[in-house]
Amino acid sequence: MITVHHLNNSRSQRVLWLLEELQVPYEVVKYQRDPQTMLAPPELKKIHPLGKSPVITDDGRTIAESGAIVEYLVDRYGKGRFAPEHGSQERLRYTYWLHYAEGSAMTPLLLKLIFGRLPKSPMPGIVRPLVRMISNAVQERLVNPQLAAHMKYWNDELDRHAWFAGEEFTAADIQMSFPVEAAAARGGDVGDKVQAWLERIHARPAYQRALQAGGEYRLLR
Repeated sequence: MITVHHLNNSRSQRVLWLLEELQVPYEVVKYQRDPQTMLAPPELKKIHPLGKSPVITDDGRTIAESGAIVEYLVDRYGKGRFAPEHGSQERLRYTYWLHYAEGSAMTPLLLKLIFGRLPKSPMPGIVRPLVRMISNAVQERLVNPQLAAHMKYWNDELDRHAWFAGEEFTAADIQMSFPVEAAAARGGDVGDKVQAWLERIHARPAYQRALQAGGEYRLLR
């Protein structure tokens, strides 16, 4: 049976959702973030040397990284579902969004998280105003414009296609859920097309079942 090593409030929620869509039996081993640092606990290093989540184990295999897990699960258990046909234009789009989600999309979101939290970090009071000024400047001049550009890109794509890979729901939409939900949490208005897409994925029964399996899911701010 597949075991999902699930960290609360993390990318591994997508893996639970995919497994629910695939209707594949699995078990969940839950891990909690350190409430002060918000880092994963050291116990995860017993599963994978980097101590990150998501990680799954299946038939003696240990697979890490969201994109690799999604590809593995769809290839092994999808039976032709949740991925377009090889060689099609939709397959090329599907592969692109699988990689874009953790590549280009997450960079401004991580910067938004880091620079948003930086002024709240422990530091001498005398330097806090300077740190706040630098943090605000980086967000206003670099991070926020990049984030806005990505959100416009998503809206333009979803204006042309019902789903990220084309006219059918695929695992690329599952992969894209984390950066889009993070943008909604940290970046404000994501646009009409993206908001409608979020409402559609949140209404899927498998998404709802995954929330029950994984427990509390709120993105870090």
